[in-house]
Amino acid sequence: MARVVLAMSGGVDSSVAAHLLLEQGHEVIGVFMRHGHQSPVACDVGNEAGDGLARLPIVDISRQKRLDHKQGCCTAADAEDARRVADRLAIPFYALNLDQEFSRIIDYFVDEYTAGRTPNPCVQCNNWIKFGKLFDYADSVDAQFVATGHYAKLSDTQQPRCNASPEPAPALLRGRDTAKDQSYVLFGIQRKFLSRMMLPVGDYEKPEIRRIAATLGMNVAEKKDSQEICFVTQGRYDEFIRGQRQISGQEIDTTGELVMTDGTVVGQHAGIEGFTIGQRKGLGVALGEPKFVVRIEPETRRVVLGDREELGSKGLTASETNWLVDKEMIPQQCQVQIRYNAPPVPATVELLPQSRLHITFNEPQFGVAPGQAVVCYDGDRTLGGGWIE
Repeated sequence: MARVVLAMSGGVDSSVAAHLLLEQGHEVIGVFMRHGHQSPVACDVGNEAGDGLARLPIVDISRQKRLDHKQGCCTAADAEDARRVADRLAIPFYALNLDQEFSRIIDYFVDEYTAGRTPNPCVQCNNWIKFGKLFDYADSVDAQFVATGHYAKLSDTQQPRCNASPEPAPALLRGRDTAKDQSYVLFGIQRKFLSRMMLPVGDYEKPEIRRIAATLGMNVAEKKDSQEICFVTQGRYDEFIRGQRQISGQEIDTTGELVMTDGTVVGQHAGIEGFTIGQRKGLGVALGEPKFVVRIEPETRRVVLGDREELGSKGLTASETNWLVDKEMIPQQCQVQIRYNAPPVPATVELLPQSRLHITFNEPQFGVAPGQAVVCYDGDRTLGGGWIE
């Protein structure tokens, strides 16, 4: 069988993915993606040499508990969980120092919020690191595949290309567990990598994965899912962003007015980075009835509030598109998803020059946020998408 590099986060999904790959007869190398923005917990990394597969540091985790309350990922405690699973399954386990790569993601996160947009660092992590840098590492250890614990599937058969070149690739499909499906966050991976990807848990539902972990005696069987941005381990996003700007010496004033859609000023805010389209809570002003952020104006630094009906959008334009199929295969009528946890809705798709596309919804959609991804589907197949302008 094949040699597979598996991204192990310390969660139940990637842990069971390791077991499933071993059951299939593969040689599995567990890798934990370490970065410098973790909880304030000691994480000493030695410099011992590996077993010949790689010359990477082996993670040596202290047994201190996490000091913050967030359910993030990629922390020292997560690395310890991942290593325990690797030891139990008798597979090699390494830490990759990805401080520089994560710094790029943090810069993107800060820049987008500062510009009044709502970023999705988890998608970019998949694009740049999990299905970017991990392939570089896989090549360095002669591994044929990279695997993760994402809830998505790859078709068993290679999909033909209209122009027959380059090589055909599998189709990326929604996971069996519709409540956990993560195909949305994988839309931006390079198509050439599809034939070298493995997604072992995509054919399972979450309760099954937990049951397998419990049967195997894994300590992560009942571990909660990560729910936070991994590098924002304490405080609010806006506090983190302002702290990062101070560290980098950026003197940027993002404070401004809270206004209604008719222009009435109803308050002041501490920075546009504290808001996102569709937000209802934490607006910093009491108006007697629910109001939502319907627009953020980075030029004037105004945050515009209104009723839910004013959030409705008939369509959107996106840029920096990435397609996992030939463009000739994209139907005019698709299902589109505008956020990770949003339901797919019918829409008309028009491809535009310069890697852009326009979406027209069959029915107005609420909370279309610049900076988020819009992903197109044909049934369960992920076609690709772009970033909302």
